[in-house]
Amino acid sequence: MGKNKAKKKEKEERKVFTAGIITTSDGLASGKEEDESGHLLDFMLKDRGFEIKYYIVIPDEIDRIQEALVMLCDDLKVDLVLTTGGVGFRKRDITPEATQGVLDKEVPGISEALRSYHLQYNSRTMLSRGVSGIRRNTLIINLPGDVKGVRSSFESIIDTIYEGLEIMATD
Repeated sequence: MGKNKAKKKEKEERKVFTAGIITTSDGLASGKEEDESGHLLDFMLKDRGFEIKYYIVIPDEIDRIQEALVMLCDDLKVDLVLTTGGVGFRKRDITPEATQGVLDKEVPGISEALRSYHLQYNSRTMLSRGVSGIRRNTLIINLPGDVKGVRSSFESIIDTIYEGLEIMATD
């Protein structure tokens, strides 16, 4: 079997994982702007074979973020939750704190890898406070809010994340 056929067969045999997307932004939640980062995540996840179970844009409010995370993990039982936005230094950037409040265990290597990857292109990356972890059987990852950051973050980790989801699914 040729290389391309083997890759195509491997892709066809891959497990379909479910995902949820949470965009946190006061401005976007007001409906005044389009959520480009969330839409991009939706497209990229579907392109990689994920089934999107839920996608929401909410304001930077810790209770609302935690409610959405718990609902996705406990009620919908999605495999992966990606958040976009709220990981910077602004007073209202509280996505990492909201995420930490619902995690069973942290997975710092993912966020460290994201920052390490992006530091080679942008020194401001060290200002990102995003976290990653597991609640029940769901992996949660905080991504930046800008489209460029979301795209490159997703592309830099998705293959390894998929492997992690496969490991979680076997337990």
